[in-house]
Amino acid sequence: MTSPAAPLHLRITPTAEWKLRSGHPWLYGDSILDQDRDGQVGELAVIYDRHNNFLAVGLFDPDSPLRVRVLVVGKPQPINEAWWRAHFNAAIQRRDGLFDAQTTGYRLLNGESDGWPGLVLDRYDSTLVVKLYTAAWIPRLAELTPLFLTVTNGQRLVLRLSRNIQPLARKQFQLSDGQILHGPPITSSQTSSQTLSNSGTFSTKFPTKFATKFPTKFPTKALGPPLTDSVIFLETGLRFEADVLRGQKTGFFLDQRENRRLVQSLSRGRRVLNAFSFSGGFSVYAARGGALATIDLDISAHALESAKRNFALNRADQAVSNCQHETVQADAFEWLKERIRPEFDLVILDPPSLAKREAERSRAIQAYGQLARQAIACLRRGGILAASSCSAHVSTPEFFEAIRQAAQKSGRSSEELQTTGHPPDHPAAIPEAKYLKCIFMRF
Repeated sequence: MTSPAAPLHLRITPTAEWKLRSGHPWLYGDSILDQDRDGQVGELAVIYDRHNNFLAVGLFDPDSPLRVRVLVVGKPQPINEAWWRAHFNAAIQRRDGLFDAQTTGYRLLNGESDGWPGLVLDRYDSTLVVKLYTAAWIPRLAELTPLFLTVTNGQRLVLRLSRNIQPLARKQFQLSDGQILHGPPITSSQTSSQTLSNSGTFSTKFPTKFATKFPTKFPTKALGPPLTDSVIFLETGLRFEADVLRGQKTGFFLDQRENRRLVQSLSRGRRVLNAFSFSGGFSVYAARGGALATIDLDISAHALESAKRNFALNRADQAVSNCQHETVQADAFEWLKERIRPEFDLVILDPPSLAKREAERSRAIQAYGQLARQAIACLRRGGILAASSCSAHVSTPEFFEAIRQAAQKSGRSSEELQTTGHPPDHPAAIPEAKYLKCIFMRF
């Protein structure tokens, strides 16, 4: 892509101007009153206010209704190597002290909430995974790849792309979802004996010379062979695999870490049902917490095989080894509906997003209530329900109210133990970023 000689200039509506000044990092195409030329994907767009004064600068995406992802508001700043370095280090420093050597999987950049709108960066031991939700970041990958790797001491960077930008990435940039941007492949033998290095630490020093080590442009062919297996990382001392090439999100649900820890603290002596279990993270924590037995329930055979492997990875822990682990492949809604007697002491509900658009919000709220009623019916006296939602279109009050109403309609006395939201490495600085909520109730 040939860089234009002068930055793209935009003038926007007063309403959009007010939103940007208030800190919201999105500018939609229908808020643009005028632009001086056609813009290219990923170039910097300079936004001016109604008095023709500088207002903001961001990354332009001509093919998206969300036209500009804003990087700077207020005073103009040069978006150069030094700016990216300082911007990245600021996010790293916000996570200083959050994790020790027992946790080598966590989020480094959380999109808009860390000032990197449309970009997520996760760490799994020495492997970094960058996920892009807008094509505007693709032309920046060549300059960001060495920055990400050197600051974190990462050995590998994997690219994940949201579905909507995959065709453009292939056609215009010869990049694909799951491609290794830098680093070696992982073989099955390496996975099984992988040394968990780095100890969850990273360097904030950034070398001034890296031009000889990293390309300034990506070649038209893939930069490395595909991974042949998942990577292994630590979470509070437990070992988990992350399918960084094909798995959901960036390979693992890192955002549920704190809720998994809570489940561990509540599991001693209990029979646990982990509905919508995915790769069984909650169950492994429950086992370490002293659960007698755990059932992973999921419709995906692939997910359940991963759950079995995660249990096997942690069998050296005596509590995990002592816990009976079972997997059930079934639709959780239908399976729960067929339960006719209380048989569990702890039920975890962690379904995928039930409202991916606003039009699905009402139906999703009803579904959350239905799931909660079915789960409560499965609980023995003194049993605990842990119900979670990752649907951004269902607000936190709406979700909690659905669960509380289900508890009330059950006719059983209940005690609300705790509610939780986003973990500290997944900050939510704008309303649209607030998706995760969980409630724990005892019956």
